[in-house]
Amino acid sequence: MANRAFLVGVDVGTGSARAALVNSSGQVLETYVKSIRTWNSQPNYYEQSSEDIWSAVCECVKNVTSKIRKEDIKGIGFDATCSLVVLDEDMQPLTVSPSSKDNQRNIILWMDHRAEEEARFINATRHKMLTYVGGSVSLEMEIPKLLWLKRHMWIKGSTFFDLPDYLTFRATGSDVRSICSTVCKWNYDAESRSWCEDFLESIGLADELSCNNWKSIGTRVLNPGTSIEGGLSEVAARELGLRAGTAVASSMIDAHAGALALLGCQGPGEGGEGRKLTTKMAIICGTSSCHMSLTENALLAPGIWGPYKHAIIPGLYLHEAGQSATGILIDHVLQTHPCYSELLKDHGSNGKIYAFLNEFLLELATKRGELSLHRLTNDLHIWPDFHGNRSPLADPNLKGMICGLTMTKDVQNLALLYLALIQALAYGTRHILQVLEASGREPITTILLCGGLSKNSLFVQTHADVCSVPVLLPAETEAVLLGSAMMGAHAAGLYASLAMAAASMGGNATVVKPDLSEENRDYHERKYRVFQRMYLDQRGYERIMKG
Repeated sequence: MANRAFLVGVDVGTGSARAALVNSSGQVLETYVKSIRTWNSQPNYYEQSSEDIWSAVCECVKNVTSKIRKEDIKGIGFDATCSLVVLDEDMQPLTVSPSSKDNQRNIILWMDHRAEEEARFINATRHKMLTYVGGSVSLEMEIPKLLWLKRHMWIKGSTFFDLPDYLTFRATGSDVRSICSTVCKWNYDAESRSWCEDFLESIGLADELSCNNWKSIGTRVLNPGTSIEGGLSEVAARELGLRAGTAVASSMIDAHAGALALLGCQGPGEGGEGRKLTTKMAIICGTSSCHMSLTENALLAPGIWGPYKHAIIPGLYLHEAGQSATGILIDHVLQTHPCYSELLKDHGSNGKIYAFLNEFLLELATKRGELSLHRLTNDLHIWPDFHGNRSPLADPNLKGMICGLTMTKDVQNLALLYLALIQALAYGTRHILQVLEASGREPITTILLCGGLSKNSLFVQTHADVCSVPVLLPAETEAVLLGSAMMGAHAAGLYASLAMAAASMGGNATVVKPDLSEENRDYHERKYRVFQRMYLDQRGYERIMKG
């Protein structure tokens, strides 16, 4: 391995582009962030610009590499949200907005829910390909969005990319796709490594997508981290401030890059079974949360996406679950409470408010003589699907519920709502684990967390307590950027496999142990029963109103 070998990891999230300079042992040396724009001109429609995003990426990369010799930067990896990029026949941006002719608005963001009717239509076919997405495709995936475009705005000759693959296209000029994006979000058949024409025929998209040898969605599909032939193009090298020919890795979805880094991370003294990738679950928790785990054999779990072969590590199957709104939901509950302005004035930011609330709850529990702060919500319960349920119920129409509201509007009232919501999100993770194990998965013995919520001690401890397993927090907090750098390292030939790159660059973690006392477990068991009952109650209300 070269003595001076550096990698660049690029991550495009929901609200910003980021880049990191990483050395070959996995240490993140520099990071830079640039905000990106989102249009939300009507409910459930969220659009972005590929040109705005690429410009932000270039600024970020230039900043983190400005002090490094370009010949020492050996590889670059890209990850991004699973958003749909649309280009015209000249490979230029083409609008996806029904309310604007501005071609800059050419990305349907992952969280856009315009394709609800199309997802319902696709799921009604009960095609065998749907078994790989837990039995029903999500309206957040790409095929429902493509069907919506066909019905409302289709332009002949269009080309479509998942955003991570668009970034490698801009970097190399090659239209290769990553199997990570295609199998997880495009209903690609990973077993045969081909598009399933029968499935696309059944939903009315085969003619449009298969013409010109599948030019609009691509036929060359690579494993993540595979080096893309030719590397960085001359044009992209100038834009990024790097050397032409620098190794470029086939991409990953952002959460999957985070999972790669998390699964390679080790807790103190781990060895043997502790190092086994298939006993771990990685949770990337930010605006939303993604729950990812790997198995050696394919298994089908209702409401859980997958099994996705090769999506992260070649040869292993990925099972992906998630919660549509986590960090953004906590922010929503905070910001809509009457005392938010007062707290913001006193503490200056949401993060500092959460730290204050964590301390406030500990003091309140002590004042009331409670052994655990969790008992403060004995009469307050939340069903957290304010933006629908991604897993394991796979129902975008579910709504949030709160039981136990009062007319109080002070800080204590907000603190208790906040605690009940943190608990509800942890019960959602437990629900996912329960469905996976009921479907034949070996038990998860360790949870690894990254993302903004992993910095919230209450969120972390609550997950450990509710799920009754240790939670590992990596020493390197920038797991998503590190995962992209791992792909760049493999593409550059610094490691023979992506698994080796993850194991060598993943670093160590601290362990948060669960409170397994009988009293604590009994309390969460009863709260979890209420959690499950709230879903049944919501369904019961629907039946009553439908007559």
